[in-house]
Amino acid sequence: MGQRLADRLLDMYESTATEDWPWFENIATYNNAKLSQSLLIHGRWSSDQRAAEIGLKSLRWLCEQQLSPEGRFRPIGSNGFSREGGVAAVFDQQAIEAHAMVSASIEAYAASKDRFWDEQAHLAFDWFLGRNDLGQPIYDPATGGCYDGLMEDQVNENQGAESTLAFLLSLVEMRGLSASMRVRSTSS
Repeated sequence: MGQRLADRLLDMYESTATEDWPWFENIATYNNAKLSQSLLIHGRWSSDQRAAEIGLKSLRWLCEQQLSPEGRFRPIGSNGFSREGGVAAVFDQQAIEAHAMVSASIEAYAASKDRFWDEQAHLAFDWFLGRNDLGQPIYDPATGGCYDGLMEDQVNENQGAESTLAFLLSLVEMRGLSASMRVRSTSS
């Protein structure tokens, strides 16, 4: 089953990807990094080098697409998304996209041990803490919740379960990354 699903993703990539648009579809929408992450996981557990390589290549491209000129994580906005040959929407930015990038970057680090991925995980996580286009925290320590995202001129003050879970899962994964890096540095 896993191999069939990986093969389908690889086929989608091969039929759509170009040098300028190394992606699985001709549009990048939301929760994007999960596509790359699934190939990374499959590649690590099945020793499928092709899957791992395409997972890393597509995720690196997505990181470039989701980097603001100021060097902050900027998720592709849901008001139009990003089409091949077009300009990516900046808003609305969703918490689920930040979590997807945190999680995929941590998986990429596990697969490659390249510090670039640690940096990408931190950039995406920092989006929750206010290092974003509006300079506003998305996580609300008073409630323990997470706002639903960024609109063009304000934080979306809804605190839905999806967004709160996106933050909490990101927090747990970042703590795991920090712990694994401490273990690696003491054993080196």
